[in-house]
Amino acid sequence: MKPFSAPLDDILFTLTHVAGAGDLPEFDAEFAGEIAGHFASFAEAEIAPLDEPGDQQGCRLENGRVRMPAGFVELYRSYAEQGWPGLTVPEEFGGQGLDGTMLAITSEIFTGANHSLQMVTGLVPGAVRTLLNFGTDDQKSRHIPPLASGDTLATMCLTEPGAGSDLARVRCKAERSGGGWTITGEKIFISGGDQDMSERILHLVLARTSQDGLKGLSLFLCPCTKQDGTRNAVVVTRIEEKMGLHASPTCQLAFDGAEAELIGAEGQGLKAMFTMMNHARADVALQGAAHAARAVDVARAYAAERVQGRGADGGPVTLDAHADVQRMLDEMDACALGARAIALLSAVTLEKGDNPALVEFLTPVAKYHGTEAGMRAAEMGMQVLGGYGYLQEYRLEQTYRDVRITAIYEGANGIHSRMLATRLLATPAADAFESFVAQEAERHGQSGISDVLELWRAARTTLATVQDATPLADDFTLLTVETLLQCLWGRMDAAADAHPDADRLRRVARRALRRGRINAQARAALVTAESAIA
Repeated sequence: MKPFSAPLDDILFTLTHVAGAGDLPEFDAEFAGEIAGHFASFAEAEIAPLDEPGDQQGCRLENGRVRMPAGFVELYRSYAEQGWPGLTVPEEFGGQGLDGTMLAITSEIFTGANHSLQMVTGLVPGAVRTLLNFGTDDQKSRHIPPLASGDTLATMCLTEPGAGSDLARVRCKAERSGGGWTITGEKIFISGGDQDMSERILHLVLARTSQDGLKGLSLFLCPCTKQDGTRNAVVVTRIEEKMGLHASPTCQLAFDGAEAELIGAEGQGLKAMFTMMNHARADVALQGAAHAARAVDVARAYAAERVQGRGADGGPVTLDAHADVQRMLDEMDACALGARAIALLSAVTLEKGDNPALVEFLTPVAKYHGTEAGMRAAEMGMQVLGGYGYLQEYRLEQTYRDVRITAIYEGANGIHSRMLATRLLATPAADAFESFVAQEAERHGQSGISDVLELWRAARTTLATVQDATPLADDFTLLTVETLLQCLWGRMDAAADAHPDADRLRRVARRALRRGRINAQARAALVTAESAIA
């Protein structure tokens, strides 16, 4: 089994030379490299070694409380003492005040080392951002410092037994009680709904304050502990038995008159909650990239050592000398590089703050492609290893199990593709995307980008004319991905000399450019063909 090794060169190259972080006024490539190096060392030495035993042990429910696998409590304590929870929290609240690009670096490395633990800790930045955008000064001063220090971890409580993606069906009820609120109802699929690592847990709960559909939903802060120090009325009724992420407790929670406080305006819960959800979706895109990178690292190392078959001269060769294995390794590499490029482009564009429409369009594209790429790379990695890939020993079967959820949670991929092909297509978000691609084609003088952009424009027009665009959504999303990747592969190819392994970058980028143009033509043709039926 190959130990986890953080793909630092690829991350820093993509952030600086592909995603355009150098355009950010406060970005310092050397400083980013130092932060990345420190976290990578910690992840490789302490976080990753608990991934396999954590998967094997899982979490357990004892006397109504969740117990994490052996070593996780001590590992989290080390994580908090080093200051990682407060990386992007403003300094006035006890954090380090760094921007989202630093979080993107550490988040990908964290996932590659131990996705389960990253899941339990990863909602803190989104909770902080929600508090900064919608909380009162008092709420910020009380809740953000313990999130920054690691004393408190956060959860996001949306889903209910009858309300998954359809939030209009939320029935969890909030009622006024004295000067505050109480919440009654049930939430399911709550990552880190309980754990024994942090001193406290802050639940962000979407609950109904009226029967006025989505307008009747409000967002609440519901601490696990009341002000008098007693436990709040939030009970874990079960831990879900899952395919993967065994060391991440996915809980069902029962709220029985639990004390809570409103955050933001009453009836504006979705607006506040989407701040946290959009952070989570960006994070999930990087989770897909992390799993793809881990899969190709394991597969490449195995294929370079495993002697199998003979070469043209009749002598024995390793697996990576065979054309089909080379094809799979390069495609896996493209999965990781491309997914990371889109996710980091979205993160950098968000940090710039001058094109929110483009961020709105890039978010579902990043989530969709990142997770699909992660699944594809994990599957191919198992194929490269053959029978050994199917064994637990080489860990790719765990990668396959863990990455599978990414295409489901934070909005199933089909929902994101439908949103792209319907709601966003007639908005400034789609115009911003089209302008970005057009500018990229003009800047680099690449006719290939222009050709694919014309296919995308034609498909956009087609979707606008059909009565129901949803049957065309998946093909249109894949065409959108290929259109964006033409820009990013072009940037990688042009900047390849800045990477320590320039030949590999050029090979993968140029192959992806060629195949991407063909794939774009195929997807555009499918949109046209299917539109006749739609």
